Amino acid sequence: MRPDILYPIFRNLTSIQGVGDKNYKLVEKFMGEKVVNFLWHMPSNIIDRTYSPNLLNAKPNRIATLKIKVIEHIAPKTKKMPYKVICTDGVEQITLSFFKIFGNSIARLLPNGETRVISGKIELFNNGWQMSHPDYIVPENQLENIMIFETVYPLTAGISNKVLNKWIKTVLSRTPKFEEWLDEDFVKKEGFPSFNQALIKAHNPQSQSDLLPSNINHKRIAYDEILANQLALALIRQKVKKQKGRVIIGNGSLREQVIKSLPFKLTNAQETVLQEIYQDQASNYRMLRLLQGDVGSGKTITALLVMLNAIETNAQACIMAPTEILAKQHLESITPIAEEIGINIELLTGRTKGKKRTQILENLKDGKIDIIIGTHALFQEEVIFNDLACVIIDEQHRFGVHQRLALSNKGNNADVLVMTATPIPRTLMLTAYGDMEYSIINQVPEGRKPTDTRVMPISKMADVIAALDRKIKTGTRAYWVCPLVEESEKLDLAAAEERFTTLKQHFGDIVGLVHGKMKEKEKDSVMDRFKKGEITILVATTVIEVGVNVPEATIMIIEHAERFGLAQLHQLRGRVKRGFEASTCLLLYGYPLSQTSHSRLNTMKETEDGFIIAEKDLELRGSGEVLGTRQSGFLEYKLADLEVHKDLLLKAATDAKQILETDPELSSKRGQNLKILLYLFERDEVVNTYNA
Repeated sequence: MRPDILYPIFRNLTSIQGVGDKNYKLVEKFMGEKVVNFLWHMPSNIIDRTYSPNLLNAKPNRIATLKIKVIEHIAPKTKKMPYKVICTDGVEQITLSFFKIFGNSIARLLPNGETRVISGKIELFNNGWQMSHPDYIVPENQLENIMIFETVYPLTAGISNKVLNKWIKTVLSRTPKFEEWLDEDFVKKEGFPSFNQALIKAHNPQSQSDLLPSNINHKRIAYDEILANQLALALIRQKVKKQKGRVIIGNGSLREQVIKSLPFKLTNAQETVLQEIYQDQASNYRMLRLLQGDVGSGKTITALLVMLNAIETNAQACIMAPTEILAKQHLESITPIAEEIGINIELLTGRTKGKKRTQILENLKDGKIDIIIGTHALFQEEVIFNDLACVIIDEQHRFGVHQRLALSNKGNNADVLVMTATPIPRTLMLTAYGDMEYSIINQVPEGRKPTDTRVMPISKMADVIAALDRKIKTGTRAYWVCPLVEESEKLDLAAAEERFTTLKQHFGDIVGLVHGKMKEKEKDSVMDRFKKGEITILVATTVIEVGVNVPEATIMIIEHAERFGLAQLHQLRGRVKRGFEASTCLLLYGYPLSQTSHSRLNTMKETEDGFIIAEKDLELRGSGEVLGTRQSGFLEYKLADLEVHKDLLLKAATDAKQILETDPELSSKRGQNLKILLYLFERDEVVNTYNA
């Protein structure tokens, strides 16, 4: 369905002359198989060859373009010595040096007595001028073959800059001239060139400032890419809003029982969010809403009340979690309440086997299970519901965009609520979740005390262990999180095992170890002993980041905290905010401490507000890392840089909304051009997924 105008730049790489089988494998691995990817491969530097001095006044270690006359060829006496060509610019001499090159080929390039133009780096060696392997050697009448401003691209092994320049110029020459898809007044206001002009100038920089993402040509292309993204999200959102839903209005019987039995009062934020979600459920359209709630803000009880609204209408609900640990935590939290109000709840994971699995699948199909909690196992074809009306997806950032509706399709127009305990900055909300409505729980239950966060050097380890000894004797429990080591699981594990051994020598059998490489049964056993208090110090890797709920644990020690991202530190600290007792978080750092790490640890010390932390994390690490995983294309910007182009994102979000308000089918002249934009940046794939 791709428009014909785009065909020349969506052909395979092999359509470019010079990309044979050998080069194809190199380039395809480097930037994909489509020709269009060359357009998004932007220069990283520029070689300026305008410096053209006479050698008498020249400055060494600069790229220079010189007119020279060949005087003499000197062949090397041994293979290790260079082949030399003595030349003059009319006043001073310069030696051209060539290594591992046959003399007869150099003689053809530089015949004795002939004039040539050369370009390369000039250096002083033994009080004389030298140029090793000139970049260019051309006759005077072929001066145009020297790129005065040579574009330098990021390269892959086996592909030279000269060859890549040639290929990109070929692709630029094939690129069709597009009609304007932006609003004319907006283009004038921003001072934007046309898309084609911006693309050509971005690939032909004349100065270092032309390489910056803030340059007007880069900004123009970045805006187009961001607009394509925002328009794709807006189209999906429009489609979801149009999808016929089912009206869910429970009688309140189950919810009233639960609210009365809670040992705490729902916060105002929870009440507000519940009303927003109940309105969605009661509408004629399908719900697709994101629920953001900081650590300990009460998302689970909110999600349960939402599911009960559906169950009150004799329908079913499900929760999908990214890990078995998190799925089990939900089961443990909800089961006591479910038993009290008389509803059936089950757990289904990849480890549920045999008769038990068969029985669960039968009961689910027969409608005997009200709520099923599971992992990716819920996606499987044999998982069939009697009447699924409400889908909850927890820790949404662990799942891709394409998975959001997969579960809901197992039901009759089921509503979807996705949740995350990772607060998301507004720019990333627009980028990754622009297809959803969203709600925020920004309060914690009354009576929950703040965590005392302290930052100290790892050199004070002896003092930390002594203080931990005193605290453990009062009956509390502690987590000891070991450092991330060069992003290597093996080294992470080694660090955890080493710390476990050290602490066990001091504290004895009250120390336990849990890590991602352990078998599930073994991990469950250790966690169970920690929950019961048989183990009071749990040494762990980041496997405990989410899904661990032990209210009695009030101490969190994070070793080499400078190696963790802010969001990860915030999640880990959240493990000791499960109860209503005062808690402590120690961030131990090693030297040297970078400016970024110092800023990160200071932020943790100064605030517990996850949304402030999220904004700071975006500022320090960049959008690509903050959510941890790709959002199936939405976060994968080829050109846009959200830190530099944040203002463009907000403008594009507004623009996309206005476009669809006035032209929902993109049928106008501009709408047709915008369809080309969607295909150009391959956002059509995402839209088509939702149309399937």
